[in-house]
Order: sequence, then C-alpha cells, then structure tokens
Amino acid sequence: MIPGICQNEKSAFSLLGNPHPSSFPARRYPGKGGMCYEARESSARTTGMKPLNAMRPEALLSSIAQPLSGSVRVPGDKSISHRALMLGGLALGRTTIAGLLEGEDVLATAQAMRRLGAEMTRLEDGRWEAVGRGVGGLCEPDDVLDMGNAGTGARLLMGLVATHGFTSVFTGDASLRSRPMRRVTEPLSRMGAGFAGRDGGRLPMAVIGAKTPVPIEYTLPMPSAQVKSAVLLAGLNTPGITTVIETQASRDHTERMLRCFGAKMSSEPLPGGGVALSVEGFPELTGQTLTVPADPSSAAFPTVAALIVPGSRITLENVCVNPSRTGLYQTLTEMGASIAMTNQREEGGEPVADLVIAHKPLFGVDVPPDRAPSMIDEYPILAVAAAFATGTTRMRGLSELRVKESDRLSAIARGLDSCGVRVAIEGDDLIVHGTGAIPPGGARVATNLDHRIGMAFLVFGMASARPVGIDDARPIATSFPGFAALMNRMGAAIAPDAGA
Repeated sequence: MIPGICQNEKSAFSLLGNPHPSSFPARRYPGKGGMCYEARESSARTTGMKPLNAMRPEALLSSIAQPLSGSVRVPGDKSISHRALMLGGLALGRTTIAGLLEGEDVLATAQAMRRLGAEMTRLEDGRWEAVGRGVGGLCEPDDVLDMGNAGTGARLLMGLVATHGFTSVFTGDASLRSRPMRRVTEPLSRMGAGFAGRDGGRLPMAVIGAKTPVPIEYTLPMPSAQVKSAVLLAGLNTPGITTVIETQASRDHTERMLRCFGAKMSSEPLPGGGVALSVEGFPELTGQTLTVPADPSSAAFPTVAALIVPGSRITLENVCVNPSRTGLYQTLTEMGASIAMTNQREEGGEPVADLVIAHKPLFGVDVPPDRAPSMIDEYPILAVAAAFATGTTRMRGLSELRVKESDRLSAIARGLDSCGVRVAIEGDDLIVHGTGAIPPGGARVATNLDHRIGMAFLVFGMASARPVGIDDARPIATSFPGFAALMNRMGAAIAPDAGA
C-alpha cells in the first residue's frame, strides 16, 4: 500500500478487488454549482469502444506501395486533445473543440470527465463541447475510471483528482495495467493524496484525493511531460504556488493550454540551466474555442512512408510544429530528408504548418539522448527510416521506451531483425545498420498491443522486397483511427492478412 491512505481505504480496496463493478448503486454527490449525478453505465457503451480482449485480433498485410501522393490531414493531436477535454471540464462556461482526436484513448478521457461531473458532448458537425464545473467542482465518480490504453489520460487525470477530496479508482487494458505509475504518485503523495494500487505501483489503483492539499516544489528526476502536467494540474485546486523544476525541456502543451484558459502560469529560467514552472492555485478558468492541430506523432508515419517509397510527394495539412515535438523532423532532415514546412501560423496557442514531403535517399546519423523528449513516441518509425538509409543510425538514451505501451526498444529490434535488418541494443541505445537498398521484409511482426509498433511495420512493408504483416491492428485506433484507409488513399496497399 502506498502511504497516504485515509479513511476511504476500505472502500478503495473493495473497488480494487472489483475493477469493473456492475452492481454499484447510482449515487448523488454535492458539487460546485449543484448536485452531481453519475448513473451506472459502462465505458464501452458510452464511448462506443469495445475492450480489445473482447474482439478478435485484426491481422494486416502491407505490400509494395505505389508512389504516395495527395494532400491529407492526419487526426488531431492526442496530447492536446486530452488536455482540451480536461481543462474544458474544469473551466466555467462552454468550451468548443474542433479537430479533437476521436481515438479510443481520448474517448476514454471524455468518458472519465463525464463520470467526474463535466458535460462532454459531440456535436453534429463533429466538434466537441465541454461544459465545465469550475476548479474544485469535480465530483466523486460512482464507478471505476477505465482509461483503456491511455497512459497520458490516466496520469494527467490522477493529477487532476489528487487534490479533490474524494476517492476514485483507475484501471485500463492489459498494456496500461502493466505500466508504472509511481513516477506520478510520488510527487502527488507529497501534496497530500493517497494511493492504493498493485505491486510496483500499477493499475488498478485507488486515488484518495487530499482534503487539504499542500503546494510543493518538485524537481523532475527525468524529463516527463506527463509527470510535470500531473503536478501542475493538481496545483490548480491547491492553495498557493505549485512549482515544477524541469532541468531538460519536455512537451509544453499543458503550460500553453493553462495560459489559454486563464491560469496564472510563470516560467523562470534557472541559473544552472532548466526552468521553474509555477501555477497559482484556484484560478477562474473560462471556456474557450479551440482547434486541435494534427498530431506530429501520427504525421510521422506518412512522412517516413513518403521518404522511403520512390516517387512519392505528399502534403500533410495543419500539423502541430511545437518545438517540443519536432525532434523526429529535425533528425530526418539531418538524414537528408526533403521536408518543407509551409504556411506556418499559430492556432490556439500552438504553432502549426503544412508539411511537404518528397522521396529522397536517407543516410545514417547519431541521434543524441537529449533529443529524446521531443520525439519519444517517434523512435519506432525513425528506426524504419534508418533501416532504409545508407549507413548506421545510433539512437541514444532510450530507457523510456522500455515502459511505453510495450517494451518498445525490444519490440523495434525484434521487428527489424525479423525483416532482415541488422540491429543491436547496447545499454539504452538502439543501433540500426541501414541496408542502403531495399530490405527483405517478409515477416509477421507482433505488435504487443502497441499502436506505434503496428503502424511502423506497416510502413516498412510499403517499400520492402516482400510484404510485412502485423498480428493485430486493433490498437492503432487508440491514436490513428482510419490509418490504413488514409494510407491506401495515398497509394499504399494495406489489406487484411488472409494467411494469418
């Protein structure tokens, strides 16, 4: 048991023993602005999702593609979508969100915010509307918050509820339940929250919110936008000033969006390097009109596909080019890629641009470890680009990949090896020896329920000598619904694997 458990401990453990209760009575709780009512309703019904273990695996096969062409927009940014729903649920008034990613991860966050008392509605024109309860106005959910595969959603929401004086229980799919949460619970415990979870600090986990939260100054032990964001979000319902000290920059979507909604945020450079990020408690957040830009992590897959399929030239519209997210594009440019950022502008506090990508030979490079925070989700597809490059690419400092949706470091290496590419892991470094030609392919790669592994090897199959299959495409919907259809419209040849 993690220290900090209060009088709700008994009920918390009873919930942990039944992570999907179906017999809880509907209950009413006082909340800011009136009574909060939470009816019993499964997340599968309310979000349209089905648990992955309730569906058959969907094997796909990717064969040699035609030259890719066309102008497309990939789905909205997942990181920004999560935050837009959460802050919209805290703000007073209505928040309208265009371009929200309607993947399973984000839909899980929308359902969790409903259970916490906020109104979340998809409008007929595809926009979303959130009616918030004000800072401190969330109410205790009467059922478990099932976050599916959403690691970002789970960790940020833990921060949000940690300083509300009620108990909530988080769970997720098999992949999320295997991922460590202590990096978040440790600083939140200092603020007064209690936690009761499985061995190793894993879900299912009860969060017993602090009734009298205290502000802290917390130095991040490693770059992590999720931990930073969890602490800053907890600071919203905490008196005084909550500060996070960041020695190495990570994604700054939370800080940008907090300012957009009216929070009092400050950022002070530190003498020895790094920055102190502070938020003042009890701000009056107000509803906003937002447009979520296209996700640069999702755009990475058609980008690399266009680079490795001869004759390709595509345009990706309205992509977020926040400097904390462009490490992959910097690295690909160093490898010789033809990537042009056009029509640069700002929308909703985020820089965006249209990306024009054309096929061009790539060359191996050394990727420094300090670039990892700006491209942590893009290493699977970078490894695919490296396999088609001439020379060796060394990606340094990838320890974080071992605790993503799967052990991505090992998954990448196994997949490349099975496709005939020489690859090695040395410590936390991934070394890919580019073929300088067309790699063999011909493998069937296990995704291990990891959406980015699945998409990366479908891209590999678009330019390899033999088709490449993946054993299960279902997880792709968590971040990139419609991935295969979009790629096929541009010239790919992805189809169900009849031989699986």
